[in-house]
Amino acid sequence: MQHHTSLIAMLVYGFVLAFGLGALANRLRLSPLVGYLLAGVLAGPFTPGFVGDAELAPQLAEIGVILLMFGVGLHFSLRDLMSVRNIAIPGAIGQITVATLLGWGLAELMGWRHIEGLIFGFSLATASTVVLLRAMEERRLLDTRRGKIAVGWLIVEDLACVIALVLIPALAGALNGTEAAGAAGILKALAITFGKVAAFVAFMLIVGRRAIPWVLERIAGTGSRELFTLAVLSIAMGVAFASAELFGVSFALGAFFAGMLLNESEFSHQAAQDSLPMRDAFAVLFFVSVGMLFDPRILIEHPWQVLATTLIIVVGKSAAAYIIVRAFGHPNATALTISTSLAQIGEFAFIIAGLGLSLGILPKVGHDLVLAGALITIMLNPILFMVLDRWQAREDARVAANAIPEPDVIPVAIEGHVIVVGYGRVGSRLVQLLRERDVPVVVIEEDADRANLARATGLPTVRGNVANQHVMLEAAPERAKLAIFAMPQALEAGSTIERLKAINPAISVLARAHSEAQVRYLLEHGADAAVLAERELAHSLTDMVMATPPWRLPAKSAL
Repeated sequence: MQHHTSLIAMLVYGFVLAFGLGALANRLRLSPLVGYLLAGVLAGPFTPGFVGDAELAPQLAEIGVILLMFGVGLHFSLRDLMSVRNIAIPGAIGQITVATLLGWGLAELMGWRHIEGLIFGFSLATASTVVLLRAMEERRLLDTRRGKIAVGWLIVEDLACVIALVLIPALAGALNGTEAAGAAGILKALAITFGKVAAFVAFMLIVGRRAIPWVLERIAGTGSRELFTLAVLSIAMGVAFASAELFGVSFALGAFFAGMLLNESEFSHQAAQDSLPMRDAFAVLFFVSVGMLFDPRILIEHPWQVLATTLIIVVGKSAAAYIIVRAFGHPNATALTISTSLAQIGEFAFIIAGLGLSLGILPKVGHDLVLAGALITIMLNPILFMVLDRWQAREDARVAANAIPEPDVIPVAIEGHVIVVGYGRVGSRLVQLLRERDVPVVVIEEDADRANLARATGLPTVRGNVANQHVMLEAAPERAKLAIFAMPQALEAGSTIERLKAINPAISVLARAHSEAQVRYLLEHGADAAVLAERELAHSLTDMVMATPPWRLPAKSAL
């Protein structure tokens, strides 16, 4: 193959393999991350067949890191963290400390240097955001007390990783690949690093906080969706690159701050929505690139180390989290839920381990052990949750009469209502008009901020993706008269409408479309009517034209 096609080949093989194996993993009720990582293993140099470009893969992974960290910043919620700060902050710090020490202890048994053991241990300390949120959403736990604790815990872990991404290069530079550097050299390197970070943070808070929302507001005023999307990506990539070039901080930290400041803008929801496809695409390539570095031979050559790494993640981390949650007086169900949620590692583990490997402060074997631990624990996590679900069902049945329930989501108690899916610009206005006409409404909204906004107005609201069966059932579709899909995703709406009609064949369904093809698709999947926004706008404008001179019909004179 010619050299100039290596990027195309990398993208094609990466996306195709990731899609196929990700879909298979999802079919097996595993996280798609497992499929993405295995796709990387197949495209790596340690397996036969196609071998991805070893120079391009790290660069694509770096773009994935930037967009992943931008997404973390964009969804960073200080309010959510503060609501559970009394347990999430000390709990996460304690659990990270335990996991790091366990990993360091294993590294000592393998004869590694102290710095290598600390990097290895810290890589095992943080859970995957993707895996945790998916498990919580499937069980309708995000809006419960235990769900908020788990998310707050995750935010603290993410912040700890952001700080580590700043400190690790400084430590590596001070040590120069050995542990002979004195305390003065390490302190000097850390002081210089913190000085650069402080300058970057000050610049972002003083200049970035004003400039970023200002730019987005001006671009949004142009009405060009392409320019707005390009502006969001330019901010993410540009701030990340400039932070590294001008202040010497990592791409990841720059992207995190860009997302965090953008989160303060009124256009943050639109920015998140427009950048999501690009973030998802490069996140997949990030996992594929990580998988390419994994050598499967470690499972045969170092079996007890792989087992010990897995036990640290599944048993060590979980036990620490369970003990801490129980020590703070929370119920057994809460402690088990949080400990099970954290019994895996993911994105940040790869970033930390990859950084350690590139800086020469984590051996290749350590990097492979982190990848092996991630693959195994991500696959085990759904099984652990199945065991927890069965235990919870038996426990609920046994102590239902005497148990003090946690504030879980209460199913909607309503009848003859309208289900409105989506509380964005269209859905919120639609709900307002229906309420003015005394029509009972139940809202289904996936976005947390919009769901909270709907609840604040007194609306019965179910948070989650309507494609999830549990979310749909919570809105009581069997007792509803009408469902309106105000969400713009017609393909997702179509498949959901079929399941909705199966639950309640008598329900009427209206949907929103953006093309004639989408109208046909929605009608074929059970919608009773589909509103084509552009066509309705044209009719409304035509009515306005015909109501103005010189086309307005003269009023008939009285006889």
